[in-house]
Amino acid sequence: MPRKIIIDTDPGQDDAVAILLALASPEEIEVLGITAVAGNVPLELTAKNARIICELAGKPDVKVYAGCDRPMAKTLVTAEHVHGQTGLNGPKLPDPVMALQDGHGVDFIIDTLRAEPAGTVTLCPLGPLTNIATAFERAPDIIEKVQEIVLMGGAYFEVGNITPAAEFNIYVDPEAAEITFRSGVPIVVMPLDVTHKALVTPARNDAFRALGTPVGKAVAEMTDFFERFDKEKYGSEGAPLHDPCVTAYLIRPELFSGRHINVEIEVKSDLTRGMTVADWWGVTDRAPNAMFMGDIDADGFFALLTERLARL
Repeated sequence: MPRKIIIDTDPGQDDAVAILLALASPEEIEVLGITAVAGNVPLELTAKNARIICELAGKPDVKVYAGCDRPMAKTLVTAEHVHGQTGLNGPKLPDPVMALQDGHGVDFIIDTLRAEPAGTVTLCPLGPLTNIATAFERAPDIIEKVQEIVLMGGAYFEVGNITPAAEFNIYVDPEAAEITFRSGVPIVVMPLDVTHKALVTPARNDAFRALGTPVGKAVAEMTDFFERFDKEKYGSEGAPLHDPCVTAYLIRPELFSGRHINVEIEVKSDLTRGMTVADWWGVTDRAPNAMFMGDIDADGFFALLTERLARL
């Protein structure tokens, strides 16, 4: 049976690839809906971009909802410096025809978890955790019904990419991250430690382009744009595809390895706000609350990605 998921996202080129991978994999993944959140760009654009990607995939029937337009306790920080003014800079993609669903994304999360059998819905946050934490705060009865949360966010060995200590998704809404990590729901984390090993090298991007399809061309052009920032910043061979690690894990969990450890979120310090304090070495007595991934089979990941994108 395919795993039922809700994708919570702030597209973002890498979010777009994560969504495409999920929509190309119906044997393993059933996308119940997509909820947009403010993050890489403001909510108006993330909700628009999610629909653009569904139409690119040929899946205009996917339900897309707009969620929270700002973090729970601070001013929104965005990342146009990485993703461009639209969030999807690179390819020229038409505006969406499909409508945004009526209702709020948080209500969709709550209603879906209440309607589906307990333990059958996985939440897949690819951006700040505002929608997830808000749903948990408004409807605590849904927490025990979540099968698992598989998220992209945080870092330990790779430290921060938006501040010296913090990864972007967690930094944008640390209060939401704290609520989520303390919820008791089983959590799988794809931190920068993993995603910085999922690099789109020229050969891997050529493989996307060689698919000869609108999807393959768009993904290649997204990465062409996206990689300029990381190449300059890190001196890396290409752009890390952060968010598709989440959907790849749902399809091929054996591509990833990590440790079940305690992860706490720093919300008070100005210096380290948004830091994921990961007890990788087990030096505290704090109970483990997350499977924190540390490594990826990058060749296997890109082989899966290329094979699935070819279906669209």
